[in-house]
Parts: sequence; structure tokens; C-alpha cells
Amino acid sequence: MVHTTAFTFLTSEYNQYIVITDKVRQAVHECGVRDGMVTVLSKHTTAGIMTNESLECLESDIDVFLKGLVPEDHPYSHARMLKDYGSTAGNPTGHLKAMLTGNHAHFFVRDGEIDKGGAQEIYFCEFDGPSERTITVQVIGE
Repeated sequence: MVHTTAFTFLTSEYNQYIVITDKVRQAVHECGVRDGMVTVLSKHTTAGIMTNESLECLESDIDVFLKGLVPEDHPYSHARMLKDYGSTAGNPTGHLKAMLTGNHAHFFVRDGEIDKGGAQEIYFCEFDGPSERTITVQVIGE
């Protein structure tokens, strides 16, 4: 059985870390798969999916680390007029941070539950907000 669902939400900040574990868990429960895999995918190039412990201090450390690796004031090539879009590309840092976090996560599903570590949470990472964002969740199994 393959079950695919999506959910859309609005982010509220330029850089934001949102725990989406409960939404993914709900998708797994609703599809009825007992054993298999779940994939969580961001449909955006300036947003990521990551797995980590849900602590404010750790979220702050991750944010500071990414901002250090990808500073806003760097002279990026992407920060220029894009004729195809008819506007200036002002989001090179979002693309680069998303590349570092990745755009998906995979977990086993065992006995109808996401098989993850006790401290693991699934995050949606916004790097170019506020914006409307869509996450796809696909569960494969029996």
C-alpha cells in the first residue's frame, strides 16, 4: 500500500524551525500502514527537513551555526536581477541553508508508529519566510 498526503501551512518568520512530528504521526495513523516506511518531503528549495532534539537552546545553536556558514552579507551571485522571474533574487541564503539541512527525512514504520529515537523530532526549516509551505508525507508498507 502507498498512501500520500500533503499539508500546507504559513510560516511567520524569515528563519524558523517548526516541529512537524505530530502531523507526520497523524498521516501514518490515518493511512493504516502497520509496517513500512514514511518519507517527509519539503516541496521548496528554500526550506528544509531535519531531525533533531526539540530544545529551544539547540534550535538557537543550529540557527547561529547556519547563519555563520551562510552569512546574509556575502556577495552571492544569486542576489541579482533574474529576468525569468522579473524580480531580484534575494534568497541565496535560503537555498544554501536548505541544501545543508536537506529536503527530506525517512523513518521506518513499525506496528503503526514512526520508529524514531525518543529525543528525535521532525522539523520543517523555513529559510525564506514568511511564506506558504507544503509538506508531502508518503507512507509505503502493509
